[in-house]
Amino acid sequence: MRELRGRTAVVTGAASGIGRGMAEAFAGEGMRVVLSDVEEAALHRTAAELRDAGAEVHAVVTDVADAADVTALADSALRTYGAVHVLCNNAGVYTGSKPSWESTLDDWAWILGVNLMGVVHGIRTFLPVMIEQNEEAHIVNTASMAGLLPGGSLYGATKTAVVSLSETVHLELVESGSRPRISVLCPGLVDTDIYHSQRNRPARFPDAGPVPGTWSVDAARQAFKEFGVRPRVIGDEVVRAIREERFYVLTHPEYRDHIKHRTQRILDGENPTVLSPPAPGRR
Repeated sequence: MRELRGRTAVVTGAASGIGRGMAEAFAGEGMRVVLSDVEEAALHRTAAELRDAGAEVHAVVTDVADAADVTALADSALRTYGAVHVLCNNAGVYTGSKPSWESTLDDWAWILGVNLMGVVHGIRTFLPVMIEQNEEAHIVNTASMAGLLPGGSLYGATKTAVVSLSETVHLELVESGSRPRISVLCPGLVDTDIYHSQRNRPARFPDAGPVPGTWSVDAARQAFKEFGVRPRVIGDEVVRAIREERFYVLTHPEYRDHIKHRTQRILDGENPTVLSPPAPGRR
């Protein structure tokens, strides 16, 4: 999809972090942007700021773990703008429980509902619409470097599933001759508030497992702010990937050796090991 101006993008988890970075990048390309998030006050604040900057935006409060909410999001987007050309299944949470066997079933239900089923709901709801439109269209699923490397606990399990699901949908679209295309976004450290996900944990999942004591939320937030890539940088890379119809969107090249290491261990039949994290840098 080369031409973005005048087209419509829907972004989940758009109130902050990577979602907001993508929304800003799309607005900068002259797109109309439907912002959705479960955090209502932050969502409307972001929408107001983007409007003040000249963007055409529409905000819809959405819990992506709820299929009916995602259906309502699609209905609202289509009523407002008539079509959807880009969908970013971006909303995500981090439970922080470690080791994984001490995580509660509530931890699993929450993180699977948002990180995996949120993507499933987005694909099932929007992709048939995009195919029916018979226009150029693109889906971007936010996974993580944790989806390509071992050791990510619950978060890594959900993001690995997002990578696999995205690969499957890519092959199905190509084989069926459908016009939409898909990408999977696998960033490393980004300046977001994901370590503070508990602020949005639903009351229906109260039983939380132990949180690792290595980093406090405040320390994690400071590290993400100091060393994480700015969300708008990620948004701009997503725009390039959509234009190039590039499936794998790897925004942190310093992890290439880590991906190669994991792949080689698989090919050699060796047990999983992890390399030391790359030196952090700010972009």
